[in-house]
Amino acid sequence: MRRKLAAGNWKMNGLAAALEQIEAMAPAASGDAEVLICPPATLLAQAAALKGDIAIGGQDCHASESGAHTGDISAPMLKDAGASYVILGHSERRTDHDEHDDEIRAKTRAAWDAGLTAVVCVGESLAEREASNTLDIIGGQLAGSIPDGATGHNLVVAYEPIWAIGTGKVPTTDQIGEVHDFMRARLEKRFGEGVGRSVRLLYGGSVKPGNAAEIFAVSNVDGALVGGASLKADDFVPIIEALGHA
Repeated sequence: MRRKLAAGNWKMNGLAAALEQIEAMAPAASGDAEVLICPPATLLAQAAALKGDIAIGGQDCHASESGAHTGDISAPMLKDAGASYVILGHSERRTDHDEHDDEIRAKTRAAWDAGLTAVVCVGESLAEREASNTLDIIGGQLAGSIPDGATGHNLVVAYEPIWAIGTGKVPTTDQIGEVHDFMRARLEKRFGEGVGRSVRLLYGGSVKPGNAAEIFAVSNVDGALVGGASLKADDFVPIIEALGHA
């Protein structure tokens, strides 16, 4: 049975004082749902040293183990700092840094080689949604971004419609269900029924305490990748609790 996952992506937010928010979230992490926080790289080692039940992850990694890549962080470095997960292919990386599926695929392989679980993000733009191209886009991203060798242990897939990230707009539950059912079917077809059913599928995009329970009731939604609402325990704990009751 897939364990539910509440993942928080802090993006470029958080100074050392924000670590107290992770400590405040810790009691909720002892429940049925797994909790993951991906803080900025400057806080990763400190967050991992808190030694609670909350898993810690990076927000990106380079495809190489080391080298002349100023400002980049390798997967082994994340692992060494205490990370167990890394987010890859987030739409903000795809858009702001012009990352493409082949680059995300290489990063995912690097993450696996370092012993990290990759949270691979996929999602369509508003124009693609309005052109009824959503499933074609998602199918292409799944095929291009995920290497061979996926398992339920090394891979999590997060569906984040670009038009819903930080906008307050949320797809209907039917729209979310359609994409998640499609992703499950694609994973089962490519990797086999056992692996395909074991990979956790997260929804991300303006998830808040007020809509979390409804989203978690949707078919094949195994949790959420949460942005702004994961920065404060008062916002994130209710989401964790809603997932635990789903």
